Amino acid sequence: MKSAIVSVSMGVMEPLLSKLSKLMEEEYDKLRGVSKQIKFLRDELRAMSPALEMLGDARDLSPLMRDWRNELRELAYDMEDCVDSFLARVDDHEQHHGGLAGILGLFRKFKKMVARHEIACQIEELKKRVMEVSERHKRYNFVESGSSHSSTCLVDPRLPALYEDIDRLVGIDGSRKHIIELLAMESTGSSAKLKVVSIVGCGGLGKTTLAKQVFNTIKSQFSCAAFVSVSQSPDVGRILRDIAKGVGLSDKTAQDDDEQQLIDKLREHLQDKRYFVVLDDVWNTEAWKFIKLALPKNDLGSRIIATTRNAAIALSFSSQSGDVYQMKPLSFDDSKRLLFKRSFGSENLNHGTHLGSVPDEILRKCDGLPLAIITISSILRDQHTKNEWDRVLNDIGSAFAKNPAAGNMTTILSLSYFDIPRHLKTCLLYLSVFPEDYEIEKQRLINRWIAEGFVHEEEGRTKYEIGESYFNDLTNRSMIQPVDIKYGEAKACRVHDIILDYIKCEAVKENFVTSLDAAEHAYTSEYKVHRLCVKNGDEEHVSLWQSQILSHVRSVTVFGQPVKTSLLPSTALRVLDLGDCGGMTEHHIASIGTLFHLKYLRLCSRSITKLPEEIGELQHLQTLDVRGTRIDELPPTIIKLQHLAYLYVNHHTRFQDGMIGRMHSLEELRQYGVLYKQRKSLQEFSNLTKLRTLEIRLQCYLFNCSGGRPEAIFSYFGTLLSSCNLHNLSISDYQTGRYALLLDPWHPTAPCCLRKLSITSCCVYKVPNWMGSLGNLEVLELLFICVRPEDVEILGAIPSLLFLELTTTGGSNRRIFIHGNNGFRILKYFSLFITGCGTSLEFEEGSMPKLEHIKLALPVHNMECLNGASNFGIQHLSALSKIEVKISGNHISDTNYDPMNDNDDGIIRYVAAAIDAAVNTLPNRPTIRFETEHRVHCEHFECVLRKANQRLRGLLTEWFKIWQIKGGQTEQVTEVQTGQEALL
Repeated sequence: MKSAIVSVSMGVMEPLLSKLSKLMEEEYDKLRGVSKQIKFLRDELRAMSPALEMLGDARDLSPLMRDWRNELRELAYDMEDCVDSFLARVDDHEQHHGGLAGILGLFRKFKKMVARHEIACQIEELKKRVMEVSERHKRYNFVESGSSHSSTCLVDPRLPALYEDIDRLVGIDGSRKHIIELLAMESTGSSAKLKVVSIVGCGGLGKTTLAKQVFNTIKSQFSCAAFVSVSQSPDVGRILRDIAKGVGLSDKTAQDDDEQQLIDKLREHLQDKRYFVVLDDVWNTEAWKFIKLALPKNDLGSRIIATTRNAAIALSFSSQSGDVYQMKPLSFDDSKRLLFKRSFGSENLNHGTHLGSVPDEILRKCDGLPLAIITISSILRDQHTKNEWDRVLNDIGSAFAKNPAAGNMTTILSLSYFDIPRHLKTCLLYLSVFPEDYEIEKQRLINRWIAEGFVHEEEGRTKYEIGESYFNDLTNRSMIQPVDIKYGEAKACRVHDIILDYIKCEAVKENFVTSLDAAEHAYTSEYKVHRLCVKNGDEEHVSLWQSQILSHVRSVTVFGQPVKTSLLPSTALRVLDLGDCGGMTEHHIASIGTLFHLKYLRLCSRSITKLPEEIGELQHLQTLDVRGTRIDELPPTIIKLQHLAYLYVNHHTRFQDGMIGRMHSLEELRQYGVLYKQRKSLQEFSNLTKLRTLEIRLQCYLFNCSGGRPEAIFSYFGTLLSSCNLHNLSISDYQTGRYALLLDPWHPTAPCCLRKLSITSCCVYKVPNWMGSLGNLEVLELLFICVRPEDVEILGAIPSLLFLELTTTGGSNRRIFIHGNNGFRILKYFSLFITGCGTSLEFEEGSMPKLEHIKLALPVHNMECLNGASNFGIQHLSALSKIEVKISGNHISDTNYDPMNDNDDGIIRYVAAAIDAAVNTLPNRPTIRFETEHRVHCEHFECVLRKANQRLRGLLTEWFKIWQIKGGQTEQVTEVQTGQEALL
């Protein structure tokens, strides 16, 4: 069952009702004198909640209904603040201390009496407000009048795109050509198979225009063709009739038929025809389940195009026999041509020389979104003065969204906004906290969502995992732009400026987020501030607002310089994010212990060197992020934070002995630095059964100073994998390759939940046998001394491995061979970085059958470096769609092409040509990107490498002597020596 969550439309109504019910059931002894009032409030709010839910999801409300909805929502906020304050003041967590117990007991009773009296007065006042709101609800029939409002547009806002004059289009030729090529490409070995190409992108990117232009260009190549708009609320019968009309079935034949009859007639009509159908603007897969029944797979080369804003829907359409085309924004040059063509009637950029940089600034806001450019150009049409262009630039934002000329764009954006579920609307509007062009870290965003109460609970999944699904859903719906994608996951996101302007308007309209500029330091509103974003440029000692504004604020985010204010009135504060406030000092957080309800705290100032002891008073704190500060040691009171789930520290931040093991709620700990003297702290992690993500930074360069060796630390990782439910483990060190690891002792003694393992600084001698049985491992990063055939075999046996990244000096016997047997059956991404010369890489036919993306980096100075390989057998990777190759070569002046000349850059072009030829034989026609890097001459390079390997041999010999002393096997030492000889 999903938990009660905070939302834009309902405010805190759901969690408030949950709290009131819990009070009545479990905390009755605390309610003496106010229990009847609490019960009355709960019952009245419960009766009005359905009406609030219905009005909250409506698009168009009368002023009367909107006022009632807003008043009830604000009342719920005030009531929850009252309940939280009541519980905080009445609850008594103090302990009796010796002879003072009696005096302290009397003092506590007096405090409770005062608290109850004050709370009773507040509740009485709230009761009066509830009665007034309730009477208005009964006096006006809000629900019935609200339900009569239509949620659909009278005119389809995409209609102009269907009839766009091709002479007025800019930047569409390349996309149109690419789509036509995808439609012409072979699908599953034969171009005669039915194929679906999905076009996906955010609203206003030009999907309909592109699909229509492709349709007009190639429809004559098919026996029959139809272009059909599906819409947000699809009528399957209407869609089938439109298809029937387009493909030549007479109107009379299909006029009165039901869906089944239409499907039967369409199948019969199309069975022996090569047809082409475009399904424009698909919002869900429900209609497709019926539509595809009418489109037979007749193996005559028929084609289907589907446009959608949702990437998940696009994948479902094209998963069996098709491709997904991700729409991209217009380039800057195309954007400028489109703006000038629509504004001045000509693409001649000389028209705008007198406008200075204003057109560029406008286009930066549009960020390649054709609809935004067209909308702005319609406002600027025949406007030639710089003042008018300046005015439009300044109006982009809330004023621009209200401009009648921007109505079509706002309508298209609102279609996407109102299509998403209530909880996603809340998470999306919350992004209005961040400035334009801001890169929002996913981890930070999800933790804030959790602290604000936007993420529901679900059995078997953590809140962070659920928050990740929200993030991915918003990405799939093209509402946010993913940033820094690795292993199929985005590390951050951005919001398109036009979409940001839209959601900012909605956030203000719903009194959800309040943004203030410190330079203006003025705020007027009939409602209280709930979530406050402050931008303070370079001003210092700014006093921004009065205490009554902060008294009910739940979230404060400051960008720029600190503001002069007190945190004392902020008793309702849940989120305090000062991570973008570099001038913060310790006195700014001196009163942090008074923020009883705080759940999220982020600091990132080099001026902060310690946390106050009062941090332990934050009993509800879930996230503590102090990365970027100079905090060297956490206070011992941190162990009192029994709800702390996400802790982010610097690698130099120290923990006292015994602290880690007592933080039982920890789910994520990043940048945990381990010194030799702290090695026993790793044993404490076995107590943390909820820990999912652990990022460890070994500071092995200090070990020799401490008289120790890293093996003492490494010995604890086997216990760590067995005792914790770790999903992600990352181990790094300052000096890459300084120490070699033997992973055999890490063998988990219990089922292992590990999904991602990253060892990127310490060398791994060999892959242990137990790693092949990790049934949940999806991502693996390893730094190898030398890759052996046995290592490749074990890695290939990992059943769930999707992403593999290896760095190595080379392979044993100067060869890395990927067999075409049953290994790597579902691997999608493979990265191999070879640092030494002379190792050949070869893929056998049938190897890595699902591999989509390969990334290779290797030195190639002469023919001997290839060791007989040129194209690496890439032609055998049948599923490839993307290839990246980085080749390091000699730095010489003569660039005449001669592939057999060892002292020539031509060897690089020779390899590139061989790879390119192999790629051209692949069915998916993958994209390929070459990067070259010129280094020192080969002889000098090999000399450096030889010296490095001699040093490595010395380190390995020393390390395995220790291993022998501790009971290691002699055969393993022999294997290492054999591997060294093969490598060198």
